[in-house]
Amino acid sequence: MIPTDFFSATYGEARARFLDAAAEAGFTPQHHVNPQKGPGGEELATDVVRIGPDDASRLLVTLSATHGVEGFCGSGAQVGTLITGQWRELPQDTALLIVHAINPFGFAWLRRVNEDNVDLNRNHVDHAAPYPDNPGYRTLRDFICPAAWDTTSCAEATRHLDAYADEHGWMALQQAVSGGQYGDEKGVFFGGNHLTWSARTLYAILNEHAEAARHVGVIDYHTGLGPYGYGELIGDSPAGDPGRERLRAWLGDDVTATDDGSSTSAPLTGTNDIGIRKQMPQGTSLTMVTLEYGTCPIAQVLDSVRADCWLHAHGDLASEQGRAIKDEIRRCFYPDADDWKLMVWERAAWTQARMLEGLASLD
Repeated sequence: MIPTDFFSATYGEARARFLDAAAEAGFTPQHHVNPQKGPGGEELATDVVRIGPDDASRLLVTLSATHGVEGFCGSGAQVGTLITGQWRELPQDTALLIVHAINPFGFAWLRRVNEDNVDLNRNHVDHAAPYPDNPGYRTLRDFICPAAWDTTSCAEATRHLDAYADEHGWMALQQAVSGGQYGDEKGVFFGGNHLTWSARTLYAILNEHAEAARHVGVIDYHTGLGPYGYGELIGDSPAGDPGRERLRAWLGDDVTATDDGSSTSAPLTGTNDIGIRKQMPQGTSLTMVTLEYGTCPIAQVLDSVRADCWLHAHGDLASEQGRAIKDEIRRCFYPDADDWKLMVWERAAWTQARMLEGLASLD
């Protein structure tokens, strides 16, 4: 099978391909079934394959579909790992944990968010404490997701967004829109007011499989930012954390960060690394990378998210407009093109190999 065949056209196809590849390789996945159903009434689940010793002191975790519609990318990389036999190259005392479709609802319904309109990568905050504030979002809320999605309304909204960018800079606008907000439950990049099913499921998986680990590496697959097909290596450790230096030692100097302006991503709140870090056994090191693949211009990506938010809040999924919006968000997060898929696979395979080598170097 050639790398382009690792990728699927729907969540259902991706799940079937992953389960088939696991069975062919001799593995029996764990299934964490989501309480919701897919658009065709299909079962939704996070499927997990563990490869390697149960008591391995080193563990590499790969995570797909944090943002559901981005799952086509990560699923393809994970299926490729199983089909090509890359999993056979595990160093001694090392295990590989493949977590397929941690947000199966968003994957199936072509949404970044989950069944509660929550962005999983903004959900890992202390929900008993005051939530982080996003004043830019509060200022722009009615223009980020207006009540109507037509030519006149969109043009007026764009005028206000552009004016904000002119005054504060493009990255300030990007952060206002995408940084995370906790006051508008029907809005974009909503971090939620409770821990979601996907977050709880991720924690349960890690608590089971990382118990014996002294060193854990994580690859979290994403799409939507940066040049077409390029896989940006975004370091998920805070400044000064040894994990950031380990990542640069393992993957090179092109590792970026959101807190120093080197990344295409704006600074975010409530991200996966925060929740994952809290699940690590005491004394366990964590080295985590977000592998972010570019698709199309960022303005188109953000507009597709805004349109999808409007559709689920105010529109009709079965309408011609609804279908067009779904086609656009899929295109913006999954360029269904052979050259893009090949770039995704090559970067993913390289990154996984380097992460395994890095883990093997640790005492």
